[in-house]
Amino acid sequence: MDLSVVVLSYETKDLLLDCVESIEKALEGPALRGASEIIVVDNGSRDGSAEAIRERHPRVEVIALEDNRGFAGGNNVAIERAGGRYIALVNSDVVVEPDTFERVLEVFETRKDVGAAGVQLLHPDGRLQNSIHVFPSLWREVVPTWLLETLAPRRFPSKRRPPAEPIEVESVLGAVFVVRREVVDDVGPLCDDYFFFLEETDWCWRMAERGWKVLHLPNVRVVHASGASSKQKDAAATRIEYSRSLDRFLRAHRGAFEAEMVRVVRVTRHLLALLPLTLAGLFSARHRARLSSVMRLLRWHAAGRPAQWGLSGTRPKGFSTGC
Repeated sequence: MDLSVVVLSYETKDLLLDCVESIEKALEGPALRGASEIIVVDNGSRDGSAEAIRERHPRVEVIALEDNRGFAGGNNVAIERAGGRYIALVNSDVVVEPDTFERVLEVFETRKDVGAAGVQLLHPDGRLQNSIHVFPSLWREVVPTWLLETLAPRRFPSKRRPPAEPIEVESVLGAVFVVRREVVDDVGPLCDDYFFFLEETDWCWRMAERGWKVLHLPNVRVVHASGASSKQKDAAATRIEYSRSLDRFLRAHRGAFEAEMVRVVRVTRHLLALLPLTLAGLFSARHRARLSSVMRLLRWHAAGRPAQWGLSGTRPKGFSTGC
């Protein structure tokens, strides 16, 4: 088995069906036909996603979980079962091109030091999405991202000045994330202490510690309907979950002091935004919604950052984490 494609879904039945259809077409080429598999993990959806895949795509293996285990927890179930030399994690809100996987695997075959790779993500209207992550830190929280990307595009590549060739990066987004099985065996699976956000960044950090390279492939492009299963449904919960994941990443890799300093910076920034958002909200429903989201995030901090707030409040009780 050369390639295992894992699709994680939560309450995105229609998008999931389009995603799997595009993947099946991409695996019909001579290089991957008969040497690939598709595994769909349904993360406790109640919209009939698992049943729809079984009916329309009977050759796809479906793992229907009873509860939402998050990005890492859900994907890890399939990673353990996958038989491919390479594993492609694909979000259910992605549509791939017919040659997507063949082009990615060509890079892996020529670069034995590459442990993982990501592609260029596009909005449905063709605009570029940010597809590269940097490792969070205090100084990157203080210095505006746009300034770093403008003044040092080689050090901080982004959609502002997209690279023309594959480049080594610190991390890539997990919407399409291809990894060697050898890397999983070396560094372990995704850390399921993260429920949503920064799981792939943590994984890339651990890969770098073991000497593996991570590549961004700008010429391999897929359409990504960003945020279909998170922020479009509850923007405030999404903000809370990102803050929780950021704190977890910083404490694990930068230390408690830096994590606390970042929290102070972010809370101060949100407090300073309250007045302009309040004024703008007098004339704009969009700003009123954002104000409500920021207020809820600040209340979460004031309440001691309770675990039941945010997206991970759907995690099953007694969920065992360990990474």
